Amino acid sequence: MADALKIGIAGLGTVGASLAKILVERRDMLTTTCGRPIEIVAVTARTKGRDRGVDLSAAEWFDDPAAMARDATIDVFVELMGGAGDPALAAVKAALSRGVHVVTANKALLAAHGVELAAIAEKNGCILNYEAAVAGGIPVIKALRESLTGNTISRVYGIMNGTCNYILTKMEKEGLSFEACLKEAQRLGYAEADPAFDIEGNDTAHKLSILTTLAFGTKIAADDIYLEGITNISIDDIRAAADLGYRIKLLGVAQRTDTGVEQRVHPTMVPLDSVIAQVDGVTNAVAIESDILGELLMVGPGAGGNATASAVLGDIADIAKSRPGAQTVPALGRPAAALAPYKRAQIRKHHGGYFIRLSVEDRTGVFASIAKHMAENGISLESIVQRAQSTAESTDPKTIILVTHATMEDSVRKAVASIKAEGYLVGEPQVIRIERPKTA
Repeated sequence: MADALKIGIAGLGTVGASLAKILVERRDMLTTTCGRPIEIVAVTARTKGRDRGVDLSAAEWFDDPAAMARDATIDVFVELMGGAGDPALAAVKAALSRGVHVVTANKALLAAHGVELAAIAEKNGCILNYEAAVAGGIPVIKALRESLTGNTISRVYGIMNGTCNYILTKMEKEGLSFEACLKEAQRLGYAEADPAFDIEGNDTAHKLSILTTLAFGTKIAADDIYLEGITNISIDDIRAAADLGYRIKLLGVAQRTDTGVEQRVHPTMVPLDSVIAQVDGVTNAVAIESDILGELLMVGPGAGGNATASAVLGDIADIAKSRPGAQTVPALGRPAAALAPYKRAQIRKHHGGYFIRLSVEDRTGVFASIAKHMAENGISLESIVQRAQSTAESTDPKTIILVTHATMEDSVRKAVASIKAEGYLVGEPQVIRIERPKTA
């Protein structure tokens, strides 16, 4: 039997502790499946004495993650600290630079420095694995990096943030406000005390930027993504979507066009009968559209200690099974030097149309004015309806719902801006894209 694979774990929070427990408790099974033992020989974390539910006393303790990466006698450095900068960045660089394989769950680090880290890994003949960085336990990285080789991918999209999906699901099923659902998500541990990174779409954007690079062979461009979170989604939007046969999801979408690659994260209306509309709670889903395979949809747990630890363990097992000196799969699917510069696609027609909700003063001519501004911007309307009021004599603001046919987003934004200038809107208008996925 081959020598033991020696690993060092940096970060012993929920995921790190879960991983360590699995490695200790299932040592014999992993030895059989991997063909060699996997041993935890070094660890580092913020606090040394904390009880993590697993005995790690035999492992060497390091106060500094970078020192562990430089000095520990390890074959694999497992980075579970998080954050785009140091200490994670310095430690991962140190490990790769001395030829130590790296497994990480850190999407922020990869979104900011992935190309640089991939180049260091290639230079030193080591593996950089990061399945857990995107969509938790769903093996989407392996699918894009290895399984779909030879396919030309046209689009990657999906639900990649469990916090947002939980909130939107609870709003619909229980008729609660965004604020109430966010508080419940925080109580259950699905949302952080400061949830902005999740609910504003940044977490999804980091994950999408990695998938874009794997799918289309471009350099990571996390700062070049159209970004819109879910904080402006109201219970009125949820109800209106249901009445029209849709459900609102926060989607990350990357697709190839004639003019470049389009990357966007925003709330989206998807048909109630589509598969992705059925993905509820903290579950994630990623769809890949390609020319040979067609469409592949993967659904599974997107977060949590065990789900993420399972993905990390899969990456470690791949290293354990690899042959010394064998050609490694490039971290980003192709050599870092072969990645093309990211070219942002020009604004084009969105074929799913748009949902527009307007709250307007109850005055004569408003309907006609709205229709005029839409027509002036070349927008064809599929429907325009006014939500019923409690009494016919009510002078409260009226809610008008518009659904457009396929049109340009720029045209929609211009039409809405001109309507705002008329002075009869109450509050801000709501504009949500409508997607009609192939998966149904």
